[in-house]
Formats: sequence, C-alpha cells, structure tokens
Amino acid sequence: MKMFSIVFAVFLLGGSLGVMAATDAPKPAAGVPAASADKTAMTDAEVRKVDKDAKKITLKHGEIKNLEMPAMTMVFQVKDAALLDTAKAGDKVKFRAEKISGGYVVTAIEVAK
Repeated sequence: MKMFSIVFAVFLLGGSLGVMAATDAPKPAAGVPAASADKTAMTDAEVRKVDKDAKKITLKHGEIKNLEMPAMTMVFQVKDAALLDTAKAGDKVKFRAEKISGGYVVTAIEVAK
C-alpha cells in the first residue's frame, strides 16, 4: 500500500507539472509577427538638415516603433545616398529606419502629401 501511495503521488505531481508547463508556454502569434509589421511602418518627421557629403540627414521625428525609440531630433546615416535627393530642410516626410551594424540608418524616405 505504501508503494502505491508513492507511485500515485509521483503521478499526480508529474501531471500537475505538465499542466503548468503547457499553460506557461508562450502562444505563437497568428499571422504576421508584430515586429515584422512594424519594420514596414513609416514614421512622420521634419527634415532639419541634409548633408550629402557625409550621407546623413537630420530629422525631427515621431516615435519609431520598430526601434522602440521615442520622438526626438537626431542624425541618421542613409542606406542609399540617392535618398537625400528626395527631401530638403523644412520638408515634412515619412521615413523608415532600421538598426544596421550598430547604427540607425534611413532605408526609405518620401515627402509627405
């Protein structure tokens, strides 16, 4: 009888641990993951300065969700120097930025309509 009690207790304990593990596991997201969706989102900004020689642009921007960055004014590198032909100081723009090789890089920019 003692052996039966021990086996039964182990069975109950093992069963409850299995239930805990199953309920604590993260649930997979349906559809496109949020991080991927945020990568394509454009952020509103105002161009403060364009430096074609250094391939940089200074933007006063809103929150950049995919980078978890609050609104601020900062200097960005650009992925392609041709992006700097798109806007000039004072323009309202929409842009996309990513963290590449430890730096924040504008990968797309368009003048807001």
